Amino acid sequence: MMNKHETVRIAILDLYQGVANEGMRCIREILNQFGEMNHLNCEVDEFDVRLRNEVPSTHYDIYISSGGPGSPLETKGSAWEKAYFGWLNSIKAFNEDARNEEKKQVFLICHSYQLVMREWNLGLVSKRKSTSFGVFPIHQLERGREDIIFRGLPDPFYAVDSRDYQVTQPNLRVINENGGHILAIEKDRPHVPLERAIMAMRINDWMVGTQFHPEADAVGMAMHLQTPEKKASVIANYGQAKWDSMIEQLNDPDKIMFTYAHVLPNFLFHAIGKTEPVFF
Repeated sequence: MMNKHETVRIAILDLYQGVANEGMRCIREILNQFGEMNHLNCEVDEFDVRLRNEVPSTHYDIYISSGGPGSPLETKGSAWEKAYFGWLNSIKAFNEDARNEEKKQVFLICHSYQLVMREWNLGLVSKRKSTSFGVFPIHQLERGREDIIFRGLPDPFYAVDSRDYQVTQPNLRVINENGGHILAIEKDRPHVPLERAIMAMRINDWMVGTQFHPEADAVGMAMHLQTPEKKASVIANYGQAKWDSMIEQLNDPDKIMFTYAHVLPNFLFHAIGKTEPVFF
């Protein structure tokens, strides 16, 4: 058991650009639960990247970079992207300095993941033919079954997906040079002539990202989907069957609730140098 006074400094990079979302609430809740269950004092600061060009220093132990709206292709060269990649390169330089024994750990979610894939030429980021929205199976590759973030999860496991863009065509040369590995892909459908999106990648020893939303809280999301405004919006855009399916799967304890209790907690436990996670 860890000392009750042990402090972990965590920075959340908010890429939601002021748009109402469930992602930030879910990240905050996971960090609160993680601190309480593991007797940690989690000092958490948030940085509004896209509206205020805010980025953290290298003072923190752990960084979680959120999802967000819009295109990951059209903001290249913007002031906030320059600040964002300035931060990321400072973390990269810190971790590559052999004098720094304790490395900074980074988790990238959806939009953040796509930005880094594009910027570091790790894969092709492109617009999907149609929006991916719902609860879908995520299929682990061999490296995924070995990676700490998927420990305790079945193959496939289920996750919330909400995106208009995707990462395909991995640049294996660059991935290998970074010491990275592809961890998971979309549902493999050999009869469909479309490339499978790369749903998770270990970019290097200290950075990992997912194209799905591991922070999605089943109970909170179900309540959100059942508000009159959100329900009407989902049905108008995707149909009644999609809304019914999402509510059913969010209430399945073996799906979203299970993913919520494993992926980010696994990452956090690994990030503080422990080996046996305490699941929610």
